[in-house]
Order: sequence, then C-alpha cells, then structure tokens
Amino acid sequence: MQSNIKEDDPILTTSEVARLLGVATSTVQIWMESGAIESWKTPGGHRRTRMSLVQGLLHSEEAARNTPNPGTDPEYQPAIKPSYPVASTERSRLAALAASGLVDSEDEARFDRLVRLASMVTGSPIALISLLTSTRQWFKARVGVAARETPRDWAFCSHAILNNELFVVEDAMEDERFRDNPLVQQDPHIRFYAGVPLRDKSGQPLGTLCVIDREPRRLRAAEVQSLLDLADIASSEIQGNGNGNGRSSRH
Repeated sequence: MQSNIKEDDPILTTSEVARLLGVATSTVQIWMESGAIESWKTPGGHRRTRMSLVQGLLHSEEAARNTPNPGTDPEYQPAIKPSYPVASTERSRLAALAASGLVDSEDEARFDRLVRLASMVTGSPIALISLLTSTRQWFKARVGVAARETPRDWAFCSHAILNNELFVVEDAMEDERFRDNPLVQQDPHIRFYAGVPLRDKSGQPLGTLCVIDREPRRLRAAEVQSLLDLADIASSEIQGNGNGNGRSSRH
C-alpha cells in the first residue's frame, strides 16, 4: 500500500513544485509557510508536499481564482525602475503579499478596531493599515480618509517597511523626500506620519500600521509604545490569516 502511495502521489521538494508551477523556489517556500500550499516539514526542516496537492492548484478552477500567482500578476512583480525605495527582498515580499490574499479583501472588524485604537491612543485624525503592491498602496482598514488606495509612488509606507520598527516624519514639508508628494501638497495634506511594519510568518513586511496628522508633531513615549503594541497585534492577525481568504471576522 505504501509503495502505491509513493508511485501514485509522490512527495515533492520545493524546487520540484517551483518547476511545476513556473515560479521561483522562494515563492513556493512562502506559499507553503503561509498555508497557500499544504505541506509539512521533514526532521531536517525542509518543506515537502504531495503531487496531488500541487495538481489541485494546477487544475482546480477554484484554485485558479483564489491562489495568487505573482509570476503573472504585474502588481506582484517588482517595478523595473521604481521611484520609491525598495529592499533587495522586494520580490519575495511581493510574493508573500500575494500569498496572504489580503489585498482587495473585504473589510474586517479585527483590523477596523486596530486603526480606531491607533487613532485614539495617538490623537491622530488618520490611521491606516496599508498594504503595498508594486503599483499601489491599498488600505485594508482606515480612519479619517475616504480613499481606499493611492499609487505606490506616493506611499510614505514604502520608506516605513524598510525599517525594523517605527518610521517617523515629524514635518513632511521640511523633508525633501516628501515635501512635493501629492499627499502633502493636496488632500489629506500630510504633515506628520508614523508607521510600523506589519510582518507575516516569514518576517516579510506586507505593509504598515500608520497614523497621520495634518500638523507637524511628535509622539510621546506612551503613544509610541501603544502604536508598537497595536502593530504587533495587527501582525499577529495577519499571521493567523490562514491562506488569506479575506472573509470577514465580524462578531
């Protein structure tokens, strides 16, 4: 019986899966870690899966709709000549974001609560959970702005995800990186920004929890700690998001 299982449904390595799906091995590793591809770890710490599970991704119409494919979606391909700063891991970061399934998903109470709290504890009129594809920043949750997204070129969060913890701009009009930004010159007239990276299980920064004000300011120590704590909670929610189906968790 065991021999039939091996013959009919062989075990595949990440490299073999990558060749079958036409994506990078690093992308397969991220999909396995996030749960987008069912897998297990060997005693040596290597990911493995079954051919049947990969065939399901290749042939299932539902999987074709719901499984992200960074290899074909330009939103999850690094920009050729980005006008915003990127890390050397941008390709893997975008693959992780695609695997999360969070971009363009439904509103969820768990994230809405976190931006409301971030706004309240820092006294900021605007608070966002922002996710960064290669072409836009999309707001999973927001307080104080009506827009659901902006071009990636305008995103302060592109700078924030390069940091380990808190990224602060106390006065955007005095910062040459941002003074000509449309979000500074026009509505919502950003002057103050503070953002914390939100990371998935593999440590990739998918976006930020950020607060914004229309006046220059600084955060007090207690406000900084509260924002960091809320970002930790948001990251934990993202890491527990399964395969990123975007279903609401309202209760």
